[in-house]
Amino acid sequence: NLRSSHTVPTPRGGGVGIVGAFGLVSLGLWAVGGVPGWAAMAVVGAGLGVAAIGFWDDLGHVPIGWRLVVHAGAAVWGLVWVTAGRGWTIAEGHWATTGDCPYAMWVAAGLMLVWLINLYNFMDGIDGLAAVEAITVASGAAGILFLEQRGDLGLWLLGLAAATGGFLVWNFPPAKIFLGDVGSGFLGCVLGMLALVTVAGGAMTVGSWGILLAVFITDASVTLLRRMVAGERWWQAHRSHAYQHLARRFGHLPVTLAVGALNLFWLLPWAWVASVYPDRAIGGTVIAYLPLLGIAWRAGAGVSEGRFRRKKSIQ
Repeated sequence: NLRSSHTVPTPRGGGVGIVGAFGLVSLGLWAVGGVPGWAAMAVVGAGLGVAAIGFWDDLGHVPIGWRLVVHAGAAVWGLVWVTAGRGWTIAEGHWATTGDCPYAMWVAAGLMLVWLINLYNFMDGIDGLAAVEAITVASGAAGILFLEQRGDLGLWLLGLAAATGGFLVWNFPPAKIFLGDVGSGFLGCVLGMLALVTVAGGAMTVGSWGILLAVFITDASVTLLRRMVAGERWWQAHRSHAYQHLARRFGHLPVTLAVGALNLFWLLPWAWVASVYPDRAIGGTVIAYLPLLGIAWRAGAGVSEGRFRRKKSIQ
């Protein structure tokens, strides 16, 4: 189809395995007291809602409007449980330690979650990419949490990495099965909710999570903005993400491995700095994102396949 980077029909919906495995991990950690009930309800409950609509879409087709309604509902579900679990009263203006603008914080967090769910789906287009992203981001966050003496949350994130690693065995290039919307939406939602839980608990910062997820955020955001500015039908399926252009040129495996390496060896150190030294988070975020923005622009993020080929031939 217009979005696919493959020529051989391959089954999708394999993300169901990740949903089940992570659900069991979460249940086990909650049973032994490793995960608070409110956090498990926030993360798993929101993730299951997104996975359900994604699975329905994998089987047939669900209009984008209905999907966005469910995504927004999942975000509200998660925010309500986190708010209740942390003992915050929105009407009284208490949101962690910042508290001046509680409703604005709620809206910002909700929009972030909905965008993360969808951008993760956009970025799930070549073999192994979305799985490697989840594994490296979750493992990196777990490492930071262990260093911060928050091994309880660190184990939860390692559980997500392990569940995704089991799927990667079958999704590694050349892929035998795809995540499908059930898997990509679930991963985006769960990573976003885990970010919210760890930030709410004071274990990590927004900046550190923004850096860990920088590859996907940069490519998806630059692509969307560039298509909108060009007057293209940005809501339609396409193959103009930077990773798609690069995969056509170099192949799926090199691009997937490069993203994993960027996450571990470039972004993770800056994410640690942003978490341990919050006053340096803005500078660290700028430094971390600059080369990614350059790569995305140079690789043609947001430029249609035909225009990108003509541009390369002229050069």
